[in-house]
Amino acid sequence: MSLIKLALPPGLRRVGTIYEAAGRWYDSNLVRWHERGSMQPIGGWTQRTTSAMTGKARAIMTWVDNSSLRWIMVGTHSNLYAFSQTAETPSDITPALFTTGDADATSGAGYGVGPYGESTYGTPRVDNATVQPASMWTMDTFGQVPYMMMAEDSYLYKWDLNVSNVATRVTGAPQGSAVVVTPERFIFVLGSDGDNRKVRWADQESDSDWTAGATDQAGDQVIETQGKLMCGKRIRGGTLIWTDVDVHFATYIAQPFVYRFDRVGENCGICSRGAAVVVGNRAMWMGLKHFYSFDGTVQEVPCEVHDAVFGDFNTTQRSKVTAFHNAEFSEGWWFYPGAAATEIDRAVAYNYQEDTWALHSFSRLAAAANGAFNNPIMADSSGDLWDHETGYSYSSATPYAKSGPIELGDGDNIMRARRLIADETTAGDVNVNFITRDWPNDSETTYGPYSPANPTSVRFSARQVRLHVVGDQAVSWRWGTPRLDVIPGSKR
Repeated sequence: MSLIKLALPPGLRRVGTIYEAAGRWYDSNLVRWHERGSMQPIGGWTQRTTSAMTGKARAIMTWVDNSSLRWIMVGTHSNLYAFSQTAETPSDITPALFTTGDADATSGAGYGVGPYGESTYGTPRVDNATVQPASMWTMDTFGQVPYMMMAEDSYLYKWDLNVSNVATRVTGAPQGSAVVVTPERFIFVLGSDGDNRKVRWADQESDSDWTAGATDQAGDQVIETQGKLMCGKRIRGGTLIWTDVDVHFATYIAQPFVYRFDRVGENCGICSRGAAVVVGNRAMWMGLKHFYSFDGTVQEVPCEVHDAVFGDFNTTQRSKVTAFHNAEFSEGWWFYPGAAATEIDRAVAYNYQEDTWALHSFSRLAAAANGAFNNPIMADSSGDLWDHETGYSYSSATPYAKSGPIELGDGDNIMRARRLIADETTAGDVNVNFITRDWPNDSETTYGPYSPANPTSVRFSARQVRLHVVGDQAVSWRWGTPRLDVIPGSKR
């Protein structure tokens, strides 16, 4: 008897061929690796709202007001909604003069333009496509007061926390494309006055004085960049500002210039206005071809699922990408559309403490981190909100993970598996399948599912096997390091 440990490192590897993921997890849905590497299901979700919102949600913000009442704000491409912790129905607070945005990005010229079948498959096209992005809100709070802006509408709005009132334009504020409030309590309008590179700010602690003078600190600066300003986030020591091609850091220096803007990264632009998360003094974001981080310097984040994400990504709809920080599990999440989808249908999560990646297949258009509320809050494509990381119900989906090939023997011998000695918290919480083949390009044969006991009788022969673990119970199961009892079989 020979017991082979099926000891797979935590996290997925999805770069190159499936054989290059030998001895690693290769595919997953609704699972994570946490607490020193054991695999477990993510938390499930329960519906929060009882009536659907109009439009496609592109931003969610939560905060606590001065009376300790918790609030949720959701911006769709056509409306703005808000409701308190005690309400189940969002209140429509869309400004009276708001200009409806675009639910989808549209492309004109370049690949895909012209009659179907025109020219030949595989013929390179010049990169001359012009993409009109899907509309996305940016939101921030100035104390307890929320401020909001959508590029396609261009006006800055604020709301008085009264659900009987709609949001109103900020008098005197410049038109622009995005808003962020700095740690020093200045309101920045990005892309202001019709200039995609211009940052303009009001006087400190003010939303009404936007004119620079000898006695105030209002001002503006045209950023030296080849791109257009996309979004900004507060971070320790200053404010990060992203363009679609580079990243800049705004540092408060007081009078006479008030702020200094330094380019801190080149060729690392963000793919959408919602694709950044901040974790203390570190920011992470999704670009068009890579993930990046900033903790004083910009670095590319090595991505073990790079091919699965960027090789199957609808870049025309990249403006829809949203992100949130799942602090409880030390994860940054990004929601994005696959190559064959026009709407977000999948997610990738990065555990920055354990340096592991996971893939998920479910549709959430926007999310807010737990903080003001106990759980992350997410919006689906139907206009409903859901509390996440609660229970273990996933609608009709099931958590699972599949490995890459695991070699059972050396040389020409085909190995015969007889018993599985599982390693789970409670026997029977998961089912196990074995997907076998003799050579890398052979067709695969699946054996199972097996409901593990100790030991579990199995019968199959192969040179290599892939492990397929599927959650069978709606509980917080754990999967560790099982062992497989094998003996040498025949040669081929």
